[in-house]
Order: sequence, then C-alpha cells, then structure tokens
Amino acid sequence: MSILPDDFTLLQVTPELETGGAEQTTIDVAHGVIAQGGKALVATKGGRMAARLEADGGRLAQMPAQSKNPLIMLGNAARMIDLIRREKVSLVHARSRAPAFSALWAAHATKVPFVATYHGVYNARSNLKRWYNAVMTKGDLVIANSEYTRAHVIAEHGVPADRVVAIPRGVDLTRFEPGLVSAERVKTLRDAWGVQAEDRRLKVLLAGRLTRWKGQALVIEAMARLKAISDTRILLLLVGDDQGRKAYRAELEHMIAQAGLQDSVRLVGHCDDMPAAYLVADLAIAPSLEPEAFGRTAVEPQVMGKPVMAADHGAARETVVNGETGWLVKPGDPEAWAEALSNACESGAARRQVMGMAARSRARKLYSVDAMVEATLKVYARVLETKR
Repeated sequence: MSILPDDFTLLQVTPELETGGAEQTTIDVAHGVIAQGGKALVATKGGRMAARLEADGGRLAQMPAQSKNPLIMLGNAARMIDLIRREKVSLVHARSRAPAFSALWAAHATKVPFVATYHGVYNARSNLKRWYNAVMTKGDLVIANSEYTRAHVIAEHGVPADRVVAIPRGVDLTRFEPGLVSAERVKTLRDAWGVQAEDRRLKVLLAGRLTRWKGQALVIEAMARLKAISDTRILLLLVGDDQGRKAYRAELEHMIAQAGLQDSVRLVGHCDDMPAAYLVADLAIAPSLEPEAFGRTAVEPQVMGKPVMAADHGAARETVVNGETGWLVKPGDPEAWAEALSNACESGAARRQVMGMAARSRARKLYSVDAMVEATLKVYARVLETKR
C-alpha cells in the first residue's frame, strides 16, 4: 500500500551528485518515491551519480545549487519557484545548507511544505555560523541522520523535540551481501595489497579518507606500542584516498618507518570494492578523533558480518553494541587502542565470528536502505497530512 498521495511529486535539493552519503541517500529516496508511483526531481549542479537518478526514472533540474554566492542563490530560488509551479511539486526536501536557503525561499513563496536533513554536526564558532546552520531547522520537520545528530539539533537550535526525527542512513543490502562477493574479487584485493592467503595475523581494516580526525595516526601509534612489547599479531590496512593531503600521508609514512612497522601497516589507497575489502579483513575499526554524525564505515562492515571497533562517542554508541557486535574504545587514546586491539586478538576467531553474526543481524534490521526510505516517506506523509 502506498504511503504517499497518488499525485505526489518530490523536489530534493543537493549541491552536487558526485559521491557521498547524502548524495546516495538522495538517489535512494528518489527511487523509493518512483516505486510508489510518484515523481522525483533533484535540483543540483549534476555529477557522476546523475545517470543513476535518471536510470531509475528520476529527473534532473540542473542549476548551480552548490554556489554560496547570494545572487546565484536568489537566482536558484527563482528557478525553483518556476519548477515547483510547473511540475506541481508536493514537497521540497533540502540536503545541504547553501541550497537550503534557495529551497526554503522557494517553498515559502509557493506555500509548499519544506523539510531538511541535518547530515552532520556542523561546527558553529560564531553566531553567524550558527544562523547559517539553522536554515536546516526552518522547515515543517527536521530529519537527523542519527539520534546523536537529533540531540545536537535540539540542543544547538532549540527546536522542539517533536519536530526532529532521527532516520539513520541506509546501507545497500544487495551490494553489501557476503554471498554475492566472489572469491576472485577478494583475491584481487589480497594480491593488490600484498596480503598472503596463509598470513595468520589479525587483518584490521580502517576505511576512510586520509585526514587526521579519522584517526589513522592514532592507530599507527597504537601499533607501535604493541610492537614495543613484541606483539606482532596484527596487520593494519589503511584504506582511503589522501584527496590531496600529501603532507598528512607523508607524516603517516614517516610514523610507519620510524616505528619499523613497514611489514605491519599498509597504506593501500582508494578502494572501489568495499564489500570485498571487508571480506579481506577480520575486524574493521573506526577510531575517529571527533564524534561521527552517523559513520558509514562502522555500519557497512557489520552488514558484511564483521565485528567493529569504534571510538566511544557520537553515533558509534548507537551503531556498535559494546561486547556484542564489536567494541567501543576511549577516543584519542593510543594506549587504550593498543590494549583493545590486543584483546581482539585474544578473543579468538570463533568469538569474533559470533560477534560478526550478531552485528550482521542487527545492522541488516536497523540500517537497510529500505528502512531508511520507508521512514523518510512516512515523514513526507506526516508533513502533508499536517498541512492539510
């Protein structure tokens, strides 16, 4: 049975459709609306994911939605007003701050309901920045991508609790399905990363772009502490692009060389096949120094049946059940991480497998794309009903 009215038309607004969690969610929700017989439009600059939107039956409304130039933002608002009227748009959903201003102005001008998704815990060191961030709270309802983000929105902006709904980001259960990943794909990555099939060490994978707050340097320091006490039971795989952060990459390489960890820590670069990557690993880690608003890299490996070790703050407290689906570790403390990694080795393969199975069962239930899309469509239905 359809959650939405028969003539429902959604306009989502996002800066670009290049890559990323917010962009993927935009595509997923558009697909869900179309599956229920509605129309899905996306106002955006465009990008490599636009072809997927159109393949699903969605439509692109190309405009410079990524711009923070006030004059261009006004122009975008005028374009959206025209689009809303021409396409008889039922609801506008903004997914980023700069285009949210244009979307909000257009929604007000056309008296169409407006919702926004608060995708991260944005820093606000000044009143001006707090005002800028608050545009995401000006609609009929606010969607937060975790309970952690929801609590932040309520505390930071004074939004009534009943106007903020937590909908966790969804993982594609078809893509992240261990049974669909061939042995050949896993072997291809093992060969590329120099991981021997007979290597009995605990393969620990940290997925994330090379940026300091993701915690790569912290875990290298933890590895150095383990080596100092002759504990060499771990192979650490750092998966991610430096995205031009050459100095940080060089710093990590220097740390590895200084500690003599060349055989124990590998910087393997960008990976296009993360489902296979998680099957190379025995354990995935998310040691972020700052709280994650959701943390996809703590959820995807659980869907693949791997236990996760994550920093004990932010949304990881929701996505990882300590001692059941993984471990939570004191943030930013290399000694605590060294001890936790050692304990993961001690727990043994059978215990880690049991945790991985519990992780997979829980994550599939809570963090599927279908669950995320259904919850989002229910928000749309609720807003439309309230407006009536």
